[in-house]
Amino acid sequence: MKAKGNLFVLLLGILGIVSCNDSFLDQTATTDLDEESVFADSAYATGFLTEIYADIGFDTDLDRFGNGGLQVATDESEARASSTISSGVAFATGTVNPIIVTNDVWGKCYANIRRCNKFLQLADRAPIAAATLLQYKAEARFLRAWYYYILLRHYGGVPIVYDKIYGANEKIDATRQSYETCVEYIISECNAIVNDNVLRPRNAGRSNGRISQAACLALIMRVTLDAASPLHNGSGFGTDKTKLLLGYADKDPQRWGRAYEAAKRCMQMQGDYRLFECHTRHKFPDDGPEPGWGFYAVQSPAEFVNVTSDNTSRGTFTYPYASYQEIILMKKMPLKITTCQLLDPPSCGGNGGAGYAYYDLAKCFPMIDGKPIGESAYTYNPLQPAQNRDPRFDISIIYNGSRICNQQDYKYPVYTYQGENSTSDAVHSGTPTGLYTRKMLPRAASGNWWIEPPQSRPLIRFAEVMLDYAEAANEWKGPDFQETLADGNTYGPLEVLKLIRRRAGIDAGADGMYGLKVGMTQQEMREAIQLERRIELAFEGFRFFDVRRWMIAEQTENQLMHGIEITRVVDEETGKVSYEPREFDVRPHIFRRAMYFWPIPYAETVKSPELIQNPYYDEMVSE
Repeated sequence: MKAKGNLFVLLLGILGIVSCNDSFLDQTATTDLDEESVFADSAYATGFLTEIYADIGFDTDLDRFGNGGLQVATDESEARASSTISSGVAFATGTVNPIIVTNDVWGKCYANIRRCNKFLQLADRAPIAAATLLQYKAEARFLRAWYYYILLRHYGGVPIVYDKIYGANEKIDATRQSYETCVEYIISECNAIVNDNVLRPRNAGRSNGRISQAACLALIMRVTLDAASPLHNGSGFGTDKTKLLLGYADKDPQRWGRAYEAAKRCMQMQGDYRLFECHTRHKFPDDGPEPGWGFYAVQSPAEFVNVTSDNTSRGTFTYPYASYQEIILMKKMPLKITTCQLLDPPSCGGNGGAGYAYYDLAKCFPMIDGKPIGESAYTYNPLQPAQNRDPRFDISIIYNGSRICNQQDYKYPVYTYQGENSTSDAVHSGTPTGLYTRKMLPRAASGNWWIEPPQSRPLIRFAEVMLDYAEAANEWKGPDFQETLADGNTYGPLEVLKLIRRRAGIDAGADGMYGLKVGMTQQEMREAIQLERRIELAFEGFRFFDVRRWMIAEQTENQLMHGIEITRVVDEETGKVSYEPREFDVRPHIFRRAMYFWPIPYAETVKSPELIQNPYYDEMVSE
């Protein structure tokens, strides 16, 4: 591959330092600076590091593909209609291939890896206090590992450049490293950062969003969990030429033990990380009891930094870090209405840029007693789907009759029914599924108002740590495993699910099981954990990779997806109004075996013969 290729940004050129009005991301914008000027000035050098932070979490952005993010490439959401085929739609329809796939991961990750190497090479020149310089270099080292992790989960093993910075006329070695080599590199980098003890266990205040020791431990947890999962743990997926690029040659249960130890380490890490279990509504539209409110608050923690305690019938809780209590890593963003525009229905200024929730996901949320629809003591009513339901449903999905913010009306009703007096939000008009996505939507702002809410969102939160721990413990120790950790509390797969559901606002029931089955087998526990991840982490970018690492994508992604259609009917004689619900077909999703991994963009492989393409994509291009 020639140095002018897209694998790396090879020349500094113009250094555009990101300017954001959010905490530590506040920096003075600079342009037309060479590297000597940048690293001769502390502010510019700090801004160079900030630029590396700016892309963190781009892969799970709600609008990553222009008409949705990873959620529209799964059974979570339908993409907004577009004249072009996005990578999200291509994954949903089984048509993705190396020619049409976006190169955002390949391009952005390697560009930022080069920036990290450049910062680590030149930061000593900057007039920065010694302790701060060590902190910044540790952050850059983590960010480099983080971008390799994004590459790894998309493509499998990728070229590792280590500390190398290629010159303008220097040939880049694009040979892919094995999956195992990439895993060990990321883990060793994170462990080295933790052992150096330069970073804080957690950050607070204006430093929220900076890399901490906890972020390093959580990244180790994620990588080891992925490595232990069926897709990578000796599945034999791929061809003889690619198998070791995508996983291990052998199946080793000990990898689940390693994942369990990494997750257990996170469960006990310093910094008082735990669920933000608050059941009292704060700020807007009015204060008062609301089971599961903490689940909403952690999606936009900057709004609730003063909520440090809660006292309800469910218990008394204190939170020194308020709504940041469970946040381990965040994507920091400026105050804007962009998120509202992506999620709101049209009448509130929304543009559908984040896609539209499927009814298939909506039906997965249990009733308030934790039991599935049809097995609960409560009757499910499709015309009032939030009634007697898991509170996370109402927080995650907009349905006919939802109350949201529209300018100064904080309880604006959204009507998705079709028929007489239908609105711009109606099914087949405003939404192709009859639903919208609500998770991460602020309650005190809308896409057609001037109020600009916080947009920063969590990338790693403690709920994920608990679910990772539960999964690894179930696979390594079994469904009945329990242990007492450093905080004095008892944990295990079942205990974690109960705690997640308690925070969600689900009723414990007379048996204290929150709707969970007593005496689950390992397979039943595995399915319960998978369901809880689907609900708790919906729209956060997990589902796409979860179904792949579990090797169930051939079932979940080969499905006909559905919407909910409500028709308003007016009797001509009596004038009586009734509403008729109907489930309808939206789109058949098609999954092909190649799609367990992303194709490396054709523009990269054509320039570098040594850059091996992922399996089965060559035959897709030739068809």
